Amino acid sequence: MPTCFRHAALVGKYQTQGIREVLEGIARFLVLQGLQVSLEKQTAHNTGITSYGALEAAALGSQCDLAVVLGGDGTMLGIARQLAPFGLPLIGINHGRLGFITDVSVSQYEQALGPMIAGDYEVEHRSMLEGSVQRGSELIFEGLAMNDVVVTRSHSASMVELKISIGPDFVSNLRADGLIVASPTGSTAYALSAGGPILHPGIAGWVLVPIAPHTLSNRPIVLPDVDEIGIEIAAGPDANVNFDMQSLASLLLGDRISVRRSKHQVRFLHPRGWGYYATLRKKLHWNEGGG
Repeated sequence: MPTCFRHAALVGKYQTQGIREVLEGIARFLVLQGLQVSLEKQTAHNTGITSYGALEAAALGSQCDLAVVLGGDGTMLGIARQLAPFGLPLIGINHGRLGFITDVSVSQYEQALGPMIAGDYEVEHRSMLEGSVQRGSELIFEGLAMNDVVVTRSHSASMVELKISIGPDFVSNLRADGLIVASPTGSTAYALSAGGPILHPGIAGWVLVPIAPHTLSNRPIVLPDVDEIGIEIAAGPDANVNFDMQSLASLLLGDRISVRRSKHQVRFLHPRGWGYYATLRKKLHWNEGGG
């Protein structure tokens, strides 16, 4: 069977027990389909797999034309941020729990991957967030996020007070445990558990979700993603920010977090017949109790 790809990057959640055998099985299958395979360097090092080349993420992005990711959504988030600037398409094989963005079952990867690498697949693009932290005139942090940017109080019992602006407009002073700025992908993650709405990935927007706000009228709001969101630490003894799982602790009063739409997108490949609503129905158990 002809293939649309020539060189696959293979990335795995290497901390998971028994994953080496699955990774080796996937690698052998890809080679049998005519693809060259290179493992992400940490995946190769931590599993002890030496039969294939091992490359850093940037080298995978420049040399490969497909990435196959074995793990949960966290594994996918980590590598997607690194590969997004290269436009590399990603296929997610679920070896975790929920698997909103790793949708191929590990027990059926051969049936799914065969047609996909021959060109029979669904394509989906997901937007990303990028942002920075400014302390006075100094830029102290920059990051990409596929899910969300989250500002929270640290270990103190006190709330933080955040001054929020959207573009040139002041919006509010928020007293809360924190604030989530989520992409459509992130709307089914922390933002959902904090009471936010689900945002379809086809919508060019994001959602702001207060975490345990002091005033109940501070509600989640859906925004177009054309303006920069500014979040200033206005009061509170201790706060931090994280971009997906990249954390910056010990923010100071006056520190300003800026969040905007990234120029990069993540490109997912799904098996033919995949659908977003079917994913929600399955992962959120919307079909339970039906007749």
